[in-house]
This record gives sequence, structure tokens and C-alpha cells, in this order.
Amino acid sequence: MSASPAAATPEVPLDAWWRGPFGRRLIAAEREQLKAALEDVFGTTCIQVGRWGPPDAFLPLARTTRAGLVADPGSRGDLLCHPSALALQSQSVDAVILPHTLEFEPDPHEVLREVERVLVGEGHVLILGLEPVSAWAVRHYFARRGFPPGRAHLLSRGRLRDWLRLLGFDVLAVRRFVHVLPVEALARGTLARGMERFGRHLDGRTGNAYLMKARKRVYTLTPIRPRRRPVRVLAPVVESP
Repeated sequence: MSASPAAATPEVPLDAWWRGPFGRRLIAAEREQLKAALEDVFGTTCIQVGRWGPPDAFLPLARTTRAGLVADPGSRGDLLCHPSALALQSQSVDAVILPHTLEFEPDPHEVLREVERVLVGEGHVLILGLEPVSAWAVRHYFARRGFPPGRAHLLSRGRLRDWLRLLGFDVLAVRRFVHVLPVEALARGTLARGMERFGRHLDGRTGNAYLMKARKRVYTLTPIRPRRRPVRVLAPVVESP
């Protein structure tokens, strides 16, 4: 029996946003930034925690032997679990991609703690986010469903730096990109291309989106040898005859 159109699954607003002009522009720019950031990230396993955009948007860029998507239960992915409770062994992953995952989670710091747990020493985490002080953020605050829809909060680069450092990461690079205004009439054409060129000319100091790349620090333990104390030898007292 075929289902009637009324019985079809309703479209998720975020899926429609991804296919719109801003979603397509953002994901294309994020692919470009991730491709460059992953050039020196190797190893066995790379995971993307959280679905964002088309299924093949980011994982094919990984240069590890294996790559997989970790998604919430009820969604589609290679591993279904909550981002704050990853069903993975500790120190078993070489790279983690967080595409706006922290912005949708009620406890983003706990997600980062899980990322630190599953990463091997010298493993990398790559975080994609939207700048909280930007034109896109203004539209997010005034949009009924958010921009993009469903996002819980915005996280500044400064706060992420602090969290990562507390968890034992070294922040290697931060890049800002996507410089067009969140107005449909300005999202394409000559004006949009001009805004992108001007933003890139500023060397990443402006932009509505950012990528942060960090590496898990390895602490080397230097053995401390116990200091030897001289042993006092008491000579016997010899009495003279």
C-alpha cells in the first residue's frame, strides 16, 4: 500500500536550510577550510560527531584509514550514541570533526570532555562554528527558529580556547570565513563575490563562520631518581694497650 502525501514524513527545517543559498555557501566554504586543515592529520580513524549537511560533506576529506559518522539515536550514522557519551574506547580515535555540534548540545563542555577521552595522544579536533559577533548572529537572534534553525546557542572562539586549554589541548589554528550578509538578495552575484574577496584580503580576521583546530597535548613524565645519601660508617674505637 502506497502512503498518501499527507502521511509522508515532514521535512526537517534544517534540511531545507542546508539546500538554501546560505546553507550551500556555508557548507562549501567549510569543506574548503577542512580540506586544508586535514592535510597534515593522519592516522587510523577519524569520526564526525553530529550530522551536518549532506552525508558526504566532510568525511571524504579525511586522510585516515577509516572514517565514520557518529549520530544521535534515531538518526542515520555509522555509530548511534549521544555526543556527550560516545560509545568508543578511550584513546581510540586519531581525529574528531565537530561541525556545529557544540552549538546544538545543551552541555557542549561535556562533549569536549568526551572528545578528549577518545582521542589518542597528539590527536586532533576540528571545530566548526558560527561567530557570535557577526551579521549572521544578528539574524539568528531575531529569527523565529534560529539561523540556522534549531541551534541552541553560539560559542565564542575565546570560550572554546579556554575550554580546550583546560582539557589539555594546544590550539593550532583559527580561521574565519564566509563574509556575505545574511540577506537573500545579497547572497549571490557580483556583490557577494566582492564581499568574499574583501574578507579574504583581511586574512581571516573577519567572517561569520570559523574553524578551530587543536591537538591533544601529551605530557611526558621525567623519572626522578632518588638522591643517594652518604652512609656513615662508624669505625670501632680501638683502645691503646
